Amino acid sequence: GAAASMAACFTHPLDQTKYRMQVLSNRVSLIRAVHTFAVRDGISSLWTGISGSILRQSRYSTTRFALYGVFSRQMGLMSSSPSEPLSTSLTIFSAGLAGGIAGLIGNPAEVVLVRMCAEGAKPPQERFNYRNAIDALVRIGREDGLKAYFRGLAPNIVRSVLMNVSQIATYAGAKRKLMSRYELRDDIKTHIGASFVAGTVATTVCAPADVLKSRFQNASSSGGPKIPITCYIAETDLGFLMKGWTPAWLRLAPKTVLIFVFMEKLRAIL
Repeated sequence: GAAASMAACFTHPLDQTKYRMQVLSNRVSLIRAVHTFAVRDGISSLWTGISGSILRQSRYSTTRFALYGVFSRQMGLMSSSPSEPLSTSLTIFSAGLAGGIAGLIGNPAEVVLVRMCAEGAKPPQERFNYRNAIDALVRIGREDGLKAYFRGLAPNIVRSVLMNVSQIATYAGAKRKLMSRYELRDDIKTHIGASFVAGTVATTVCAPADVLKSRFQNASSSGGPKIPITCYIAETDLGFLMKGWTPAWLRLAPKTVLIFVFMEKLRAIL
């Protein structure tokens, strides 16, 4: 959780831009979006909502990595060859189960993060103006009811399952392939290469669920789509499901590397 939070501090501006692009009704490029928001609100505004990002990582990432470790160890003990590396199918099952539970536990923090990050894309009169993540968490429950914490739960769980499976399984497979085919060592170069592949696959696989999740969670209790099908009907071009792909990829690829680097350093210190 600490490693993921540290990584988020570096990638938050792109994370924030991704959420803003997903809730915008018009198409806008990444460079134009970042430039527009930075010029209008200042460079420091790109880190608006960082407390929401840290809250989310401390709940979601801690849960998904910890549970994957628990499930994969149990699967390994139950397999016919406990001493062998976990099979691809068991890896996918462990990662998917851990991701689904993490998506459920982390959904309230996801709602907080999406709302805080999407503020800059709204007119001033429509903004929530949360002071920080804790203030947002309290006000969402008080103003919109407890049900608001679980807004967009279904697409968030789907996205979380897809993210964990595509990221962990792809990273493990790419790492093994790079080390066996190109005889690379288990070092930072191999980690970057495997993370690049994993980040690209995970971003593409998760994009549709991520967009739907953001639109549900950004909506207040007074409006917004209630079921996923209305999102499809309301749009004339299904390309909206890939909105924010570029900033999502630019965020996810380096973030994967940073998480594991920070994690190894923290383990060494502790």
